[in-house]
Amino acid sequence: MGYSVPMTAQLDDATLAYRLAQGTGEILKGVRNVGLLRGTDLGKAGDAAAQDWISRALTVHRPDDAVLSEEAPDDLKRLDYDRVWIIDPLDGTREYAGGRQDWAVHIALVERGQVSVAAVGMPDLGQVFGSNSVRAVDGPRTNRLVISQNSTPEIAPFIAEDTGMELVTMGSCGAKAVSVLLGDNDVYLHAGGQYEWDNAAPIGVAQASGLHASRLSGEPMSYNNESTYLPDLLICRPDARDKILASAQKFHDQHGSYGS
Repeated sequence: MGYSVPMTAQLDDATLAYRLAQGTGEILKGVRNVGLLRGTDLGKAGDAAAQDWISRALTVHRPDDAVLSEEAPDDLKRLDYDRVWIIDPLDGTREYAGGRQDWAVHIALVERGQVSVAAVGMPDLGQVFGSNSVRAVDGPRTNRLVISQNSTPEIAPFIAEDTGMELVTMGSCGAKAVSVLLGDNDVYLHAGGQYEWDNAAPIGVAQASGLHASRLSGEPMSYNNESTYLPDLLICRPDARDKILASAQKFHDQHGSYGS
């Protein structure tokens, strides 16, 4: 008996994004858990396997959409498309290869420059956070500001001191965004450069959950640009937005930029 794969009309965008994040996470855990590869070899194998599976699934289910991925050559024909899937099959390769939990799978659909559907998979937590159902935890403030464990942008300790917050570090943009969503941290900021695949899905999920998400200037994020570079971002609890943006503006006034 043959197996019929559900096609486009039977699988809505939100469900597709969720299943792509879920399935990719299972593939990546399988590649890692058998223990045949370690370190850089494991990271490269995970990236390649995840990219291949996502690419094949999107070709089947959304053959008329464009795709922008960290793990594939950038075809600028995507600029002519209204619908573009922006993906990072494995965000936090170093953390994944090192056996840590703070790595993620990013799947986002961008329509006319804005994220319409997103899913962030946290495979080692056994969870996928989808934009169609996610809600931010509205608990007590932690007074913590989370940044990348791999680099400390100059603006981060400035804002932490200016607002009286504690700096903490994590890997993966998706993991840091989820930590704010779950109420473990109040603020996540980044300066010094990311690319659209690094944050499209985390931004989409954060916005859908009720969190504030923007550039450090307060400007909204925009996607499917010719240059995929995005210099900075802010994801935070809504009640922390004004003080963080004011502090970021103070840094900008003193330094002429939001730093690196």
